[in-house]
Amino acid sequence: MLLTLFAAAFLFVHEPLAQAALTWSWQYSGAGISAAGTFTTEDMPDANGFYQITGITGTRNGVAITGLEPAGTAVPGNEPFAVDNLVRTAAPQLTVHGFGFSLANGNYANPFHNESGFFEYLSMPPYASGAGPETQVSFTVSLVPEPGSGFLVLTGLGGLLLARAIRHRPGR
Repeated sequence: MLLTLFAAAFLFVHEPLAQAALTWSWQYSGAGISAAGTFTTEDMPDANGFYQITGITGTRNGVAITGLEPAGTAVPGNEPFAVDNLVRTAAPQLTVHGFGFSLANGNYANPFHNESGFFEYLSMPPYASGAGPETQVSFTVSLVPEPGSGFLVLTGLGGLLLARAIRHRPGR
């Protein structure tokens, strides 16, 4: 039995595990703006080091984010500027297209980066193209570290071995 446990632990630690997504923490702020939350992205970057954002959670000025704008589309009122939903750890972390999201109050936001820095375009009903305010913001993003699965397996295996040793102590 002990040999089986060691073999299983070895295979688990040494087999490449498919990773479905990465988690990122993000935030930006500017004059009258405070937004923060998490992204999920694909696990592999493109040739430029950008990861495709596949999900978003968070708030903007206390209003819940309700969805991610699909890549290749514009937030309502910001046509023809389609978002690409790309992020990376190296500067600049966003592209000129940025990412887009909807808010529970019916507004949409599109943070992006251009040669002058980071900006947010805010689109509010009636979504007239180009009518929303564009505000300069400071933007930060970082990958959320994942617990080491190998360490967790080895810790569990150590616990099993300790329990077995205690159970089979002489004099019991």
